[in-house]
This record gives sequence, structure tokens and C-alpha cells, in this order.
Amino acid sequence: MKKFINNIDNLLAESLSGFAKAHTDIVQLNSQPDFIRRIKPTVPGKVALISGGGSGHEPLHTGFVGSGMLDAACPGQIFTSPTPDQMLAAAQAVENGGGVLFIVKNYAGDVMNFEIAAEMLDCRHETILVSDDVSFPKTHSTGRRGVAGTLIVEKIIGAAAEAGEDLAACKALGDRVNLATASMGVALSSCTVPALGKPTFDMGDNEIEMGVGIHGEPGRERIAMRSASEIVDYLANMINDDLKPQKGQSALLHVNGFGATPLMELHLIYQLASEYWEKRGVNICRSLVGNYTTSLDMSGCSITLSLLDEELLRLWDAPVHTAALRWGC
Repeated sequence: MKKFINNIDNLLAESLSGFAKAHTDIVQLNSQPDFIRRIKPTVPGKVALISGGGSGHEPLHTGFVGSGMLDAACPGQIFTSPTPDQMLAAAQAVENGGGVLFIVKNYAGDVMNFEIAAEMLDCRHETILVSDDVSFPKTHSTGRRGVAGTLIVEKIIGAAAEAGEDLAACKALGDRVNLATASMGVALSSCTVPALGKPTFDMGDNEIEMGVGIHGEPGRERIAMRSASEIVDYLANMINDDLKPQKGQSALLHVNGFGATPLMELHLIYQLASEYWEKRGVNICRSLVGNYTTSLDMSGCSITLSLLDEELLRLWDAPVHTAALRWGC
């Protein structure tokens, strides 16, 4: 294993310190318990948006703290859920009279710890459970995982909260975006968790994992390597069958890298995916390509399609100023 590390036990703390120092105009770091919060004050009555999860997916979630998006993010250890005391402290620090909305990826540890934190809060609160991964059916025993579509939920709700929408409206909006969003990923290689020191799983030189999770969890099936066009068709067919977009439907197409895939390849995937839906009459009117929900050093990517109406399009386009996502400011 070759990684820039001093001490594995201090890796997250040193990384968070560096992140906060690099973006002192946007965020500040609270330690013990750890969370990142936005610097710019919010108006009284604004809904406070809080997300979080295991580290290793950067820039999700800390990179999305700032104006027009999250008020705070709680980073756990690598691929490990943050603790309830982190979430509670973050909520108490940023709540400003409008209540708290937790945005939670559907992983058992995240769900359990956010529920514990919510039970200890003495203010109004709601939770959105993101479940955009179509690798498994909706009837799966633990439900669908929350993956790259989480960013889209956070951005759109962030714009609504910034515009003064109340807690109930933000909750309803987030649930609507989640239902209109579908993702699926493919891994060309495993990731290496520093504490483990070796790849999480073994994969043959000519194998790829379809429907892989963002922690290296197994996907739908392992198949032989094939062309980029065939891989995109496989992923896009799963997404299309789930969302069933109609001709003339507007949509956001997000191609997300897992950490080790060059932008040259990600833009190729975007080209192929956009052609797939354009042939079916879908209007790809917004795009996002890059490493946004990563899995440490995994090679691979995911495709996300989010169906948009005029309201969702306006909220997506609204100004945002975070470390990893910014426009209109």
C-alpha cells in the first residue's frame, strides 16, 4: 500500500484540519466531536441541513457545506458511520429557529445513528432517506443504498432552504427528488482502506463489478470486461427501466468518478450516456461530471439520472458556494 499517511489513527483528523484550513472563507472545523459547519451566518428561521457519513467519499459530504447547500456535515472514520454525538452537536450548533433536516444515505449504521441523534434533539426535525441505487430492487430487505444521487438531493434542498422554504416543504421536496433520481455504478478495481492495507476484494484482470456500492460492497454481478458502450448500456438500461422517463422529459445527467478514473474516461461515459437518453427523447438539460462521491482510490464510476421539472431546474441552478460545488455567486 502506497498512500500519503503519517499515522493511520490520525489520518482523518489531519485531513479535516487541512480541509478546513484550505477553505477558511467557507467552513470551520469543530473538534471533539468532529463536524464541519458553514461560516456565513444564516437568516433566522432558515431550515438547517445536516448530512454526513463515513469518510472516504470526499468531497461528499464536507465539500458540500456552504451557502446554498449544507449547514453542517459529520464525517465518520473511513467507511464508518459518524456517531450520534457528532450529529447532535452539529444540529445544536447550526439550528437557527427553522428546525433541522437530516439528509441520510440508506446504510444501516448511518440510519441508526441519525435516528438516535434525532431522538435527543429538542427542536423540530425531519429526515430524508436517500435511496437512489437501482442495483437492487425496491423490495430488497434493507432497501436501496444511497449513493451519488445524495449530492443532487442536498443541492436542491439547499437552494430551497436558502430561499426560505419551511421544514415541511424541504422534507417533501427532498423525498420527491429522491424518487426522481436513480444511480448505478461499476468498479474496475477495488479500493484500499488504509487500516486494512490491501484491496477490499480481489478482482481478475478481465473482470468488472456491476452495481458496486461506494464502500466496495458487491454489486449485482461480476462480468468480463467489455467496451465502454456496452458498460453504459448496461447501467443506463437499469436506470431507465426504473425511472421510465417520457419523451420530452428534462433531466440532469451526473457521471461520478470513484476516485481513480481519469476525467478523459468520465467524459467519454457522459458522451455515451447522454446519447443513450437523447435517442429516447429525453432532454439532458443539465450535467455534472467528476469525482463527487468517491470510494477512496477505487477505479470506476457511476451514472445518475435525475428527472427535473421547472421548479427542480430552478433550484438546481440557484447559487451555491461550497468547496466542491459552486456557481452563480
